[in-house]
Amino acid sequence: MEVILKQDVQGLGYKNDIVKVKAGYGRNYLIPNGLALIANDSNKRLIEENIRQMAHKAAKLKQDAEALAAKIGDMTVELKTKAGESGKIFGAVTAIQVSDALKAKGLEVDRKKVHFKEQPKQLGSYTVTLDLHKEVKHEIKVNVVAE
Repeated sequence: MEVILKQDVQGLGYKNDIVKVKAGYGRNYLIPNGLALIANDSNKRLIEENIRQMAHKAAKLKQDAEALAAKIGDMTVELKTKAGESGKIFGAVTAIQVSDALKAKGLEVDRKKVHFKEQPKQLGSYTVTLDLHKEVKHEIKVNVVAE
């Protein structure tokens, strides 16, 4: 079953993408929750028209995301957390903490756009991917240190 996404869906695609999904997932989850439309001819034409109208706005958003990525550069974020003597941290380092650390440095990144390659469970250095735009992804280093 082909559907047109009405908004970004993590792990599936971005807004206005035409994706192929299993029929049950499309009929029972995506369409009832307003995340997708059935990809028939009339809906495809409607989406194409919307894409044409939003092209200028999308170019501006991409330019802003590229500017933010350039501003971030090779930044390393240091997060302090409680840890045991063996270096294992108590609790978890979350996307909210990374987002707040970037906000403290004057960079506005939504917590939903922060993705860990591996979840930090020990003190050390980790790579975090910032999904700033559909076509702009940026990696930063996060150092997890004991308080």
